[in-house]
This record gives sequence, structure tokens and C-alpha cells, in this order.
Amino acid sequence: MSWSRAKKRSLALGLAFLAPNILGFLSFTLFPLVFSLILAFTNWDLRLHNIFRQETLRFAGFENFSRLLTERDFWKYLGNTAFLMMGIPFGIAGSLITAILLSRDLRGGSRRIWVYLVAVVLLVLGTGALLLAGAGATGMTILIAGLVGLILMGGTLGGSTVYRTLFYLPHFTAGVATFILWKKLYNPHTGPINNALRPLLQSFGSVIQATPPGVLRGIAWACLVGMAMLVLTALRRLSRAWRDGEAGRLSVVLGGALLLAPAALATRWAPWSEGGLALAGAAGAMTVLALAAAIVRKREFRCRHDEGLGFALMFCGVLMIAQFALLGLSRVAAALPAMAANPDGMTPPEWITSYYWAKPAIMIMGFWGAIGSNNMLLYLAGLSNVPQDLYEAASIDGASPMQRFWNVTWPQLAPVTFFIVVMSVIGGLQGGFEMARTMTQGGPAGATTTLSYFVYTQGFETGRLGYASGIAWTLFLLVFLVTLFNWKFGNKYVND
Repeated sequence: MSWSRAKKRSLALGLAFLAPNILGFLSFTLFPLVFSLILAFTNWDLRLHNIFRQETLRFAGFENFSRLLTERDFWKYLGNTAFLMMGIPFGIAGSLITAILLSRDLRGGSRRIWVYLVAVVLLVLGTGALLLAGAGATGMTILIAGLVGLILMGGTLGGSTVYRTLFYLPHFTAGVATFILWKKLYNPHTGPINNALRPLLQSFGSVIQATPPGVLRGIAWACLVGMAMLVLTALRRLSRAWRDGEAGRLSVVLGGALLLAPAALATRWAPWSEGGLALAGAAGAMTVLALAAAIVRKREFRCRHDEGLGFALMFCGVLMIAQFALLGLSRVAAALPAMAANPDGMTPPEWITSYYWAKPAIMIMGFWGAIGSNNMLLYLAGLSNVPQDLYEAASIDGASPMQRFWNVTWPQLAPVTFFIVVMSVIGGLQGGFEMARTMTQGGPAGATTTLSYFVYTQGFETGRLGYASGIAWTLFLLVFLVTLFNWKFGNKYVND
């Protein structure tokens, strides 16, 4: 059927309206994408290929990728990226807790309004009394006290809407401006964080000096024993899943490998290297023997080798992060006597200027941004869709608040959590550029350089565009594989 002139005119008019979007997509998305893929297989280097030097641009094949995989910096920056991603579970948990609190009606009744108003007045009067008494409060202290009073007042009069707005407000702030603000906050000499920590640490140092060394040694060892208890808990759960046919051989082996990672690092990082080495070796041997016994054990129900892989990795991954936290606390407890014996007393961390504190400082900043981000809004939307009949039935059955959350709220939020986890993992693998560029320049000594910032330094600072394109496409492949894994094994639990 031939097209009439009116149809052709309508088609031309529609294409004319779509032309700006189509041309923009072709110019700024599709062409750079294809061009970077071509660059990844060439040796294009701005130091060699420019108007002053006419070196021949050659096809390098997989040379950039093979060089990347053998370069030590790549694995170091991949480790930095993975380390920063360990803050993702805490951010998700924080956004969920915030959403649960903000899903309730916080507007006070007639009596509660007066209680909050009296609390605000007392806060203001107390701050004024401290100032008159010569407490030496800084402008930051006065500002924080005033903000707390205004927040209490606004929450009393406006309810949860005020708190939702305040929690989500930082999300509207430009990223660079936020990073500059946090850089000022983290200043080791004049930053308000260290100014607030300095007197507290001085007092805490006096307490540490008066504490018998055996107590701190016991705390450090208790943290190491706690690591072993977490391993036992995970092994018991994996063994039960193996016996019931809920976890295959591959799931058990990979889950056990995650459990062994903190024990392997404990051989180097644990306090009192001899004891730490013995305990880490015992925990590792116990894990290997328990996994071997579970694998050779006769099962009541058979399943595929990858059955329950998503659960095993998620469960053991969370416990792995908890083990790392206990290992860090153990090291801190062991180092406290030496820190307190310093003639200057205990001093605050140097944060982003310290090799060991730079990544934790960025993780703290990331947690602050995560609890009021889009994840909070997604959880708020998910909580509003949970049927109230389920809560009523659970209350009739005598379920406690924790039981109602674990058996009603959490399963109903599974689709939202799955989406948040997938997007957070993608953002974690691709992120880190803006904060590293603004706050630390990737330092100190490459401690905060992530893969995305590595692409920038290789492409725009050293001019090796072909190599930078290879890094970018390697990062894309990594993101694609991790996302494919999440969809294959995580989506199953959502549908169930």
C-alpha cells in the first residue's frame, strides 16, 4: 500500500521533532561508545600521536588488556574499589532504618507538642547558660544546638514530612560542593570533627592509662574469638543448607572461601602475631575441615552444584565484613596503650591525609549520603505497599515487633532490596571518581584511587587513550558480569 502525501508529511514532521534527541544520542553516546571500543585495541598515546610527532597508529590487539591484568596498580585500585563497596550493606541498612522511622506519624498530640516545645526551650537556655558560664563554645556548637532545636520544633509541628525533607535535602546538593564541605570537615588541624574529638580523646587517653593492660588484651582477644564464632555460625548454616539440599558444592566452597579471607589477613594484622597466627590458623583449619566434612557427607536431598549460590555468597559476605570489623577493633584495642602513652596524648585521626584512614573517611561520608538518598525513598514506597492485614494477623498471633519485621516487612521488601542492591553494586564499581578527584587526588599513595579514577588518570593525565579505553571496557565487563550474577541468583529469591 503506497503512502499518501499526508502520511509522509506526518512521518517527516515526527522525525523532525525526534531529530535533536536522535542526533544527541548518536553524537554523545553511540559514537563515543564505538570509538572507545576501537581505541581499546590500539596503541593511541597522545605523547606519540600529536601534531609534533607523527607515530604510526597501530592495531594492538589484546595488548592493552593483557598489560592491564599484569599491572600491579590495577589490582590495587580494584582492591580499593572493593574495600569502599564494603560500606554498601551499612548504607542499605541505614536507609531502611531511616525509612521505617519516617514511615510513622511523628506529629505530636497536644501533650507531646508541649513536651517538645519545653525541650527546645531547655536546649536553648542550656546552651546560653554554658556560654555565660564561659564554656568557650564555638560558633559551630551554637549552630548545631540551634539546628537541633529547629529540627525538634519542625518535627513537632510538621510531623514526618519535615524529617523526610531534611533527610533527603543533602541529595539535592551538588556532589562537588558536598565533597568540598567534607574535606573541610576532615581537616586534621582546623576541621570541626577533630576539634570535637580532641578533648574527648584526651579524656579517653587518661582512662586508657588507668586501665590494666590485661583488660585491653582481653578485649582484643575477645574480638578475635568473636571472629571464630562468626565462622562457626556460618559453617553451621552452610552445613544445614547442604544437608537439606538448599546449597550445592559450589555454593559451599565459595562461601567458605569468603569466610577464610579475614582469617588469612589475621595472620598479618592480628595483635601479638604469634597468638593471632595460631588463632587464625586454627580458624582456617577448622573451616577447611568442616567444609570438607560437609561436602563428603551424605545428603538427604540432592541439588545442583550452584544451588543456593546467591544466598551463600550474600550470607558469608556479610559475615566476612563483620569479621573484618572485629579484626579492626582487635587491632585498635591492642594499639590503645601505645597511643595513650604518647606525650601529646591521644590525637584524632588525620582522615583523608592518612593512608590508613582515607578509605574509612570516605566510607563514613558515603554512609551519611546513603541514609537519605533515593534508597530511603524506595523503601518508603515499599513500606507503604505492605498490606496492613499481614501486620494485624501477626499481632493476633502474638508476634513481637522484631518478628513482624523479619517475617512480614522484610519479605515484602525483597523486590525493593534486590533493586537497591543491584544498583548499589553497579554504582560502587563505577563510582569513586568525583570524591577522589575533589578530596584526595587519588591519594595518599593511591589509597583512594578507584577504577573509574584510574581511567581518568590514564586517559587525561598521561594521555594513553588506548590503554584507558581498555580499562574502561574491562570495568564494563566486570559490571556486566556482576550484574548478570545478581540477576541470575538474586532474582530467584525475589520471585520466591
